[in-house]
Amino acid sequence: MRGLKKQRRIQVIIVAIAALAVSSVLIGYGLRDGINFFRTPAEISETAPDPDEVFRLGGLVLEGSIEPTDGVEFAFVVTDGAADIPAIYVGSDAPPDLFGEGQGTVATGRYVDGVFLATELLARHDETYMPAEVIEALEEQGVYRQPEES
Repeated sequence: MRGLKKQRRIQVIIVAIAALAVSSVLIGYGLRDGINFFRTPAEISETAPDPDEVFRLGGLVLEGSIEPTDGVEFAFVVTDGAADIPAIYVGSDAPPDLFGEGQGTVATGRYVDGVFLATELLARHDETYMPAEVIEALEEQGVYRQPEES
């Protein structure tokens, strides 16, 4: 009787571990398209992603690089100080009001033939905000320094 209880307990533990492993794999598989980390221009210039891959590009909009084209479309350059990536906004909405030259941005889109085709632009919330990931990447390149608080 005692051996049967011990054997049953071991079976339950093995089944629970197997169920946990299977559920972890299924959750990871289901979220693979929803996990969307951003990359810096330096990372993209080192290893160009597949043209079909949708990802986020983060950095600063290079001064003097915004050039209007047709309608809401416009061209600009995203930089992190180490590399520059030309980009074209091809989204359907106007860009955020706070999107501008010298400002931090994170753009979602694809990298095709050396140009990033952005379908969505994110800009800072106010004049002092910049995404934490962008700040870290720019600090690593030596381009950005945290402003001193007064």
